[in-house]
Amino acid sequence: MKHTLPNLQYPYDALEPHIDKETMEIHHTKHHQAYVTKLNQALENQDAFEEKELEALMTSLEELPQEVYWAVRNNGGGHYNHRLFWKILSPQGGGKPTGKLLEAIEKTFGSFEAFQESFNNAATTRFGSGWAWLILNKNQELEVTSTPNQDNPLMDGNKILLGLDVWEHAYYLKYQNKRPDYIHAWWNVVNWDYVSQRYESFQ
Repeated sequence: MKHTLPNLQYPYDALEPHIDKETMEIHHTKHHQAYVTKLNQALENQDAFEEKELEALMTSLEELPQEVYWAVRNNGGGHYNHRLFWKILSPQGGGKPTGKLLEAIEKTFGSFEAFQESFNNAATTRFGSGWAWLILNKNQELEVTSTPNQDNPLMDGNKILLGLDVWEHAYYLKYQNKRPDYIHAWWNVVNWDYVSQRYESFQ
């Protein structure tokens, strides 16, 4: 099974002015495509893993031969993270969730604003390249966390609800070194309908 670059559900300029067209196009067609290409190369002749779905691959990394472990972890993680990231974004996004997810956020963090502050802190303080996440952990509790590089919480058996790419390639063309400005703008394009669907599917 060859992994492929997914199509976006919106044009590259649809998230303007929060995320610019040039960044979206390069991020999708260059960075994400590179992860897909390198993942397929790493899995060549790995019959036990070549046919695995991406999510199953992310949860069975320790079974990989050592010679391809890091290539699959890095590029498989990059493919999985970005495939999810595009779905989390929407031109009609922003605001806050409703229903069960909002109730769970308020119960865990005290308020939606307190959750945002915790998430912003995780995204801002992640040193170097990485991601910030809202997850449902193994105890079925909401938790904010971050990971380096293209690692993700699924690799440790957690369920991902929301993820933010804080690699410089995700924002540098528009925001340069001002990562907090990018994070602030990103909230305006979060697809809470999709994130809520993920949460309810995990119940």
